[in-house]
Amino acid sequence: MTLLTAFTIVHVIISLVGIGSGFVVVFGLLTAKRLDGWTAVFLTSTLLTSLTGFGFPFAHLLPSHVVGVISLVVLTVAIVARYSLHLAGAWRWIYVVCAVLALYLNSFVGVVQSFLKVPALKALAPTQKEPPFLIAQLAVMAIFIVLGILAVKKFRIGRVATA
Repeated sequence: MTLLTAFTIVHVIISLVGIGSGFVVVFGLLTAKRLDGWTAVFLTSTLLTSLTGFGFPFAHLLPSHVVGVISLVVLTVAIVARYSLHLAGAWRWIYVVCAVLALYLNSFVGVVQSFLKVPALKALAPTQKEPPFLIAQLAVMAIFIVLGILAVKKFRIGRVATA
C-alpha cells in the first residue's frame, strides 16, 4: 500500500465519521438536544476532513479546494458560536446554520466522490454534467435546506437539553 493510498483511506474514514456524527448532531438540533460529545466529534472530524483534503497532490486550484476553504470558514464560525460565544442570542441560529451547512458540504463532496468512484454511478454520469448527478445534488441540497430550516426552528436555547 502506498502512502497516498493510506492517506486516502484515513481521509475517507474521517469524512464518514464526520458525516455520520453530523447526522446525529442534526437529529439533536431537531429534538432540541445539544449532544455535546457528538458535536465535538462532528466538528473535529469535519474540520479534519477539510484540512486533510488539502493533503492530496494537485497542480492548480480545484473546485474541491474552494469547497474546502468554504467549509473551513463555516466550521470556524460554528466552533466560535458554539464554544466561545455559547450560543448566546443570534449565535444560536448562526451555529445551527453553520453546522448544517458544514454537514451539507461534506455530503456534497461525498456525492461527487461517489459519482467518481462507484462504477454504477460513474456510468450514469461520467462527466458529472448528466441529469442523474444533477438530480442527486439537487435532492441532497433540498434535504439540507429543509433540515436547516427545521433545525433553526426547533433548537431553542431555553428548551435545549444537554446530553
